[in-house]
Amino acid sequence: MNLNTTCCSPEDVAYVKKHNLAALLEKAVSKVIADKPENPFAFLASEIAKAAPLVKEAPQKKPRTEDGGFTYDYIVIGGGSGGMASAKEAAHLGAKVALFDFVKPSTQGTKWGLGGTCVNVGCVPKKLMHYAGILGAGIHDAEKLGWELGEKKHSWDKLVSTVQNHVHSLNFSYRNGLRSAKVEYINALGRFASPNSVEYKDKDGSTKTLTARHILIAVGGRPHIPEDVPGALEHAITSDDIFSLGSEPGKTLIVGASYIALECAGFLFELGYHVTVAVRSIFLRGFDQQCAEKVASLMEEIGIDFKRQLLPKKITKKDDGMLEVTFTDGSTDTYNTVLYATGRTADIKGLALEKVGVAVEGGKIVTKNEATNVPSIYAVGDAVKGVPELTPAAIRAGELLSRRLFGGGSELMDYYGIPTTVFTPYEYGCCGLPEDVAEKKYGKENLEVFLFEYTTLEFSAAHRSKHAKRMANEYDEGMQPTCLCKLICLKPDNLRVVGFHYVGPNAGELTQGFALSMLLGATKAHFDKVVGIHPTDAEAFTGLSITRASGESWIASGGCGGGKCG
Repeated sequence: MNLNTTCCSPEDVAYVKKHNLAALLEKAVSKVIADKPENPFAFLASEIAKAAPLVKEAPQKKPRTEDGGFTYDYIVIGGGSGGMASAKEAAHLGAKVALFDFVKPSTQGTKWGLGGTCVNVGCVPKKLMHYAGILGAGIHDAEKLGWELGEKKHSWDKLVSTVQNHVHSLNFSYRNGLRSAKVEYINALGRFASPNSVEYKDKDGSTKTLTARHILIAVGGRPHIPEDVPGALEHAITSDDIFSLGSEPGKTLIVGASYIALECAGFLFELGYHVTVAVRSIFLRGFDQQCAEKVASLMEEIGIDFKRQLLPKKITKKDDGMLEVTFTDGSTDTYNTVLYATGRTADIKGLALEKVGVAVEGGKIVTKNEATNVPSIYAVGDAVKGVPELTPAAIRAGELLSRRLFGGGSELMDYYGIPTTVFTPYEYGCCGLPEDVAEKKYGKENLEVFLFEYTTLEFSAAHRSKHAKRMANEYDEGMQPTCLCKLICLKPDNLRVVGFHYVGPNAGELTQGFALSMLLGATKAHFDKVVGIHPTDAEAFTGLSITRASGESWIASGGCGGGKCG
């Protein structure tokens, strides 16, 4: 008989094992089967009665809060993905839990509901607007493939309404989820009063204090707008504002080259708006730079403008409502909207971390296995130094922490090899190390890099072409290959794959599956042994043969997308 330790306390499990109660019950049932007594139920009752003295001695459960006089077992500050996941997991394991959530308005006054960045102003609305952009770009393909669609027209108001209706439905379901999990939801800004207490302003204006044996910080991050650019704070928006913008963005300047910047630039352009991206240095810092340049190059070919090594120096609002931007080279241009996406900062201001001595470096909380330097205080998610700013990572870290605190668990969060995807017009999915990082870690001589570029079958048939302003002449309409496949393999370890990178359609769906193979230690031979699904982009990874070191061209001419036709 197996003991389900997820629903029993460690003390209960130890008691049952000590007195062998499970074995006694098994033995009684076995005797019923073997001896076939006339009244099996009476026989079982007598056998169970023999164990009654042991049962009476069993430890009686009491609320954990009675130990130490705490109001709660667990207080979570932050109602985003990581905080909610950890709170619900702790409650499931029997802890008494309270969760604080409070949304500070953006610089433009935008607020939202329960669920944090991901559901309100991040992953969810971004993916929906990205999908809307994909549908817009697909109209060209549809017409090439026989559809007669008429005038190409898009309504920003209808898009925002659809997206926000879905977001609000998720806010509602998350609130119900906390209620069902018996997590007390407190819509207030919590701050530390001591290492085991949190204070907040109640609706009547009075200050209240709650105590807990354990407290989790899961406040996430917020977009950064530089204060030294005159007019930026007053007139620019961020990703906190774009998904609920009350009027269409029109001609837009996006400042930054992060994944948020490029994703917003991508869907706005595909929705029909003129988009310019101001880039200070490199694209997608922290990602593989060959792939980052590929993404940017494809975006440029479809018509998005880039101002390289330039940033706004001043933003002025004109009488007609347009924003005049003066750049660092002295040039000027006017835009309807300026969106900053130059990074995010941990939203820890106001938590009074200095009061309780929580260590902070570079604006982020320092942790080891989600524990801060203060024994009762923990942190997960984007506010933590040195961890990926990814929703699934925060969720997993929060759940595992709760299992260790309240369920007798021991599993630690492993942040290596977490897959992710940048949802640009031509998406980019990756898992493992970028090439430059792999070189630093293992040495360039110990790596073999396999490469292949080609055009997705459907795009090839529909003959997607460059934007007119990118054509050198009337004949220069063909786009570069839309896909790049890349495997970085470690020679001394049987060509184990340490870096997986893919630029092309459906990168998120494609990368998720290959991430499992990397988690299991896949080698290049394992990839080669897989028989591909034809004709798909994913099958390209089953037949990569050209290496960077070979000096051969890895760019396909013709063919069936990612696979072989014969």
